[in-house]
Amino acid sequence: MVTMATPEAPVPLTALSRWYLYAIHGYFCEVMFTAAWEFVVNCNWKFPGVTSVWALFIYGTCILIVERMYLKLRGRCPVLLRCIIYTLWTYLWEFGTGLLLRQFNACPWDYSEFRYNFMGLITAEYAVPWFCASFIVERLVIRKTLRLRFHEGPEDGWSNHRLDAGGGGGSGGTLGAGRRRERNRGVGNDANGYLKGE
Repeated sequence: MVTMATPEAPVPLTALSRWYLYAIHGYFCEVMFTAAWEFVVNCNWKFPGVTSVWALFIYGTCILIVERMYLKLRGRCPVLLRCIIYTLWTYLWEFGTGLLLRQFNACPWDYSEFRYNFMGLITAEYAVPWFCASFIVERLVIRKTLRLRFHEGPEDGWSNHRLDAGGGGGSGGTLGAGRRRERNRGVGNDANGYLKGE
């Protein structure tokens, strides 16, 4: 009698894995936002996006804390109020990290040219963009990331599966089925405040 090992239940992503996804998201969005700003203000068809490596650490940590806020507040207050709280936190985080980096002459942004800036580190003109970003982060990024799971299994996740219950008799059939599924699975699946380097 042949027995099959019961696969382990998928486990949620670790905090470090979620931090990594949030960092990449923030980094990408900042490049896209500054590129769009450059086009709107200067009609620059080169779409030069500007950011800093520091943005990875700043966004990753900021959004991870917003995730904790979301889990605490989701049953206590409506989404619009939560986004206001996230926006206030974003301003506080931006000011704090900017002030710290400025001590080492390493702050990559400067809002001094904006009318409603404070110390060049934050500006009221970004309130609406930060609010919209907070809404997107909660509804599309955090909620989806929290649903992701690690699955313990074959390295590529496919090699030990057959195309159908009766397909292939030996290891060659299994490997061939895995390769065919690997080939098929990719089909049909679903002035901005930054300092420009010289």
